[in-house]
Amino acid sequence: MSLEHELLTQRFRRTRELESLGHLPYGARFDYSHNVPAVLAGYSEKTTEELDGEKIAVRVCGRIQSLRGKGKAGFLHLEQGGERLQIYIKIDLLGERDFQLYQMLDIGDTIGVDGTLFRTRTGELSVQAAKLTFLAKTLLSMPEKFHGLEDVETRVRQRYLDLISNTDVRRTFVARSKVVSSLRRQLDARGFIEVETPMMQPIYGGAAARPFVTHHNTLGLDLFLRIAPELYLKRLIVGGMDRVYEINRNFRNEGVSNHHNPEFTMLEFYQAFTDYEGLMDLTVELLRQTAIDVTGGTAVTYQGTVLDFGNIRRYTMREAIIAFWKDGDAPTMAQLSDPEWLKEQGGRHTAGESLVALFERVCERDLMQPTIIYEYPVEVSPLSKRNAKDPNFVDRFEIFCAGMEIGNAYTELNDPNEQRKRFEEQLAMQARGDAEAHQMDEDYVRALCYGMPPTAGEGIGIDRLTMLLTDSRSIREVILFPLLRPEGEIGIADLLRKAEADAGTGV
Repeated sequence: MSLEHELLTQRFRRTRELESLGHLPYGARFDYSHNVPAVLAGYSEKTTEELDGEKIAVRVCGRIQSLRGKGKAGFLHLEQGGERLQIYIKIDLLGERDFQLYQMLDIGDTIGVDGTLFRTRTGELSVQAAKLTFLAKTLLSMPEKFHGLEDVETRVRQRYLDLISNTDVRRTFVARSKVVSSLRRQLDARGFIEVETPMMQPIYGGAAARPFVTHHNTLGLDLFLRIAPELYLKRLIVGGMDRVYEINRNFRNEGVSNHHNPEFTMLEFYQAFTDYEGLMDLTVELLRQTAIDVTGGTAVTYQGTVLDFGNIRRYTMREAIIAFWKDGDAPTMAQLSDPEWLKEQGGRHTAGESLVALFERVCERDLMQPTIIYEYPVEVSPLSKRNAKDPNFVDRFEIFCAGMEIGNAYTELNDPNEQRKRFEEQLAMQARGDAEAHQMDEDYVRALCYGMPPTAGEGIGIDRLTMLLTDSRSIREVILFPLLRPEGEIGIADLLRKAEADAGTGV
């Protein structure tokens, strides 16, 4: 008999003992008067004398994190909302039936407690229990309380256990919620309208990425999980919705790393009658305020480096290559404008692709502080408007921090004929073997034919921004359920079946 099977068998027997005392192992509704954080926030400042005089009655519930005591008295700690509250148990106050229940409790069980607040001799705010209500039995053992759940693979696969065991994990996902709330609140205040666009699309677009493919049985139609909502959001701009945004799930059939998950969350927003420089200014304000809302200030520590979201730098792509060049003399602006020199250095088919390759090699990992990089080559920006002064470049910027991209924005190309030509260039790149080149979207071109006003749009990666603001090294730490390889059959169903049978036979 395995240890897990033995434990399950013991716990099944315990549930039957609970039932014999009239308790439900998986109980009913429990209307609490306070949650644990509210008790601590509301009464931690009260003195022993104040608590004794006021006789404050509370009804609380939570998961048992610790049990101690012998004889006719003892203590336990309840955890709820990431905080712990001590419960004092004494047979004289609780009664024989509920004290028997206390003696059958295991760490990890969920209970409700009716009682009054007081302070122990050591000064700890506690509840003197007058009644216990059993709410849910744990059949498996909790991780060891002093070290929590440490195995990274188990933490990610069993996020429920990770949240139970590690208080910091809960804080990370509370912070993630604050990131989304802050961005939503800021855009709403500026007159943006939140919308929803299709996740299943007949033509994928809006980014350079490979899609996931699915099939609609009734229509007999292959569809793609969206890689970006961009082309649909810009259709709304054509339709007269001048400021729109979507907090959206995207799906890209690409590699997995500390910075990449095939399913991820983006904020994408579009504003008519502005350009990429207007969005640069807006982005600086959005990121600064989000950092304040989540962390309390503009300076945050990420993996030992202080990042200042109150001071976001700006470079053109060519300026950044010159500024961050390390191997000998930095190239001149003339060299970085020379197609042949660029293709020799970058090793790509075109000068623009080579410039981007050079930038990625020279600069990207060293962009630790929040930085805006602008003026991108036209070859890598099929949906962006050409720069009025240099047609080899477009009015586009990306935001980098801690060596990774967290946002992408540009003045939108709104000339339908130019957009058609760009799509055709992307089809040529696809024919040369570029699996991430853009498809031709005829309906989007048709929408542009009705006239899209001057517009700028941007996408900000929620996952990566949360990484930075919570000091999380891997994207898996800020996604509740990241995609993982299957680990094989867990076998819990067979274990439960056998343990239940053995508990009944007394084995």
